[in-house]
Amino acid sequence: MEIDKTIPWNVYPRPQMKRDSFLNLNGEWDFEVSNYDYIPKKFSMRIMVPYPVESKLSGVERHFKKGSRLFYRKFFDAPLRMRWRRVLLHCGGIDQKAEIFINGAFVIECCTAVDGPLTVDITPFLKDDNELIIKVMDDMDKNIPYGKQSDKPKEIWYSPVSGIWQTVWLEAVPEYYIKGLKITPTLEYADVEMEGVDEGKVLFEGKSYRFYDGKIRLTPMIKKLWSPDEPHLYYFSVLVGNDKVDSYFALRTLEIKESYGMKRLCLNGEPLFFHGVLHQGYWKDGLYTPERPDDYKLDIVTAKNLGFNTIRKHLKVEADEFYYQCDKLGMIVFQDMVNNGRFSKLRDVIFPMIGVKRFPDKFKHRSKVSRQSFIAAAQNTVKSLYSHPSICYWTIFNEGWGQFCSTQIYELIKGLDPTRFVDSASGWFKGGKTDVESIHCYLKQFKIQFAEKPIILSEFGGYSLKIDDHSGDAQSYGYKHFEDRKVFLESIKELYMKEVLPAIGRGLCGCIYTQFADIEQETNGLITFDRVYIKADDKIFKEISEKLKF
Repeated sequence: MEIDKTIPWNVYPRPQMKRDSFLNLNGEWDFEVSNYDYIPKKFSMRIMVPYPVESKLSGVERHFKKGSRLFYRKFFDAPLRMRWRRVLLHCGGIDQKAEIFINGAFVIECCTAVDGPLTVDITPFLKDDNELIIKVMDDMDKNIPYGKQSDKPKEIWYSPVSGIWQTVWLEAVPEYYIKGLKITPTLEYADVEMEGVDEGKVLFEGKSYRFYDGKIRLTPMIKKLWSPDEPHLYYFSVLVGNDKVDSYFALRTLEIKESYGMKRLCLNGEPLFFHGVLHQGYWKDGLYTPERPDDYKLDIVTAKNLGFNTIRKHLKVEADEFYYQCDKLGMIVFQDMVNNGRFSKLRDVIFPMIGVKRFPDKFKHRSKVSRQSFIAAAQNTVKSLYSHPSICYWTIFNEGWGQFCSTQIYELIKGLDPTRFVDSASGWFKGGKTDVESIHCYLKQFKIQFAEKPIILSEFGGYSLKIDDHSGDAQSYGYKHFEDRKVFLESIKELYMKEVLPAIGRGLCGCIYTQFADIEQETNGLITFDRVYIKADDKIFKEISEKLKF
């Protein structure tokens, strides 16, 4: 399947709040790089949006030095159906800071890594023919959530990502319109809250229902619960005046129950073993952005075919399309908040390796700017992803990176979303409130100890098998290296059978294997970075998954 060179990623970017008015601005844009803040008079390059500047698919394939200003320019003529209504400009991902200009007028400054997806009303700035300019500044500011990006990629650090990396699009709305939906499921019904409106009606299962306070409870006639085996979705529409959005929900619950003297994580009232794989969201040619939306589906289906029912979305928030596919295909998501703050190998790696895994985090990472940035980003992550039924678990801090005041952040996240499990500290540096005991184990045998909370092996494995024709020339990185595929697979099976499986009877509720795909020099994936060669064997992995079921 060839990339659409005219309009790549030409699908509606927000499947859970879909309107019929949609103008996709992806495709070729004018591009220029400058050391100055003012808009350049000439644009000497072209770039393919929505692919990051450093990616091959962008056509630029270059990382620019600190202090550079990246200027994007697009001319557009809003269709007639948009001119008589309000027009919203959207973009899900811009790294790191951006300023928006319409027809030379400044519109807004934003940072989607902190503020969440960009949505701004540009109606007052529009003319018959329009010029949109987006100025982006990405100096790898460690105060802003940055995930695994590094300007010196090596080991577990990967290529930096700058500029626009999700769809840019326009949407027409009336003066009075629905600004958002918040959907909370149960086993019997779903509560739907409408942001920005009070009165309207909902079309559901062939009937029309009125609401008067911005809320409605939708109860299906036939109850079908959402699960990885049967990911049933119910579709509905909200109508407010001239505005109409299409959406969906599922019926499911999450809770912690005691079973045979141990605490278990339960889906729909029943214990479930969360058999997962780490997914970092990097692609060979697009880096943060897969070449086409269907690549999300391909990864999810591949993981399901290997017997996994859970993906840990690691240190990155994807485009909505990813979560929609998880909702639709039945893949549970453990969603990480994106880390910021400075990483210290001594503090965050060596200390834990020698057993220092518990100490108070109240005085760690004390930068006020960094703390405020992380809190704002975490709040916006929960808000923007709240309605996706596939998301069952929030991870706040990973291996101490940027960790501070974990009890207070736990209480904040739990206050925003009491319906999901919250892991305050994945890996180590425990001490605060959390729903689970979350453990990472590499390079040594996994031995479980009794815990008062459900236990999650939130990272393990990391076995490396480099496939020469698909792994590039970089030095291979992983936690245990193999040259023979048969030995590689036997060793993974042995790891599950001798360490993971016996731990279930001692309280283990889930495990996350590192990792789904190779990333650049890190060759410990179950498939290669280019998604061409599958190192894993589906028969072996399905056998493992069957044994892991309660």
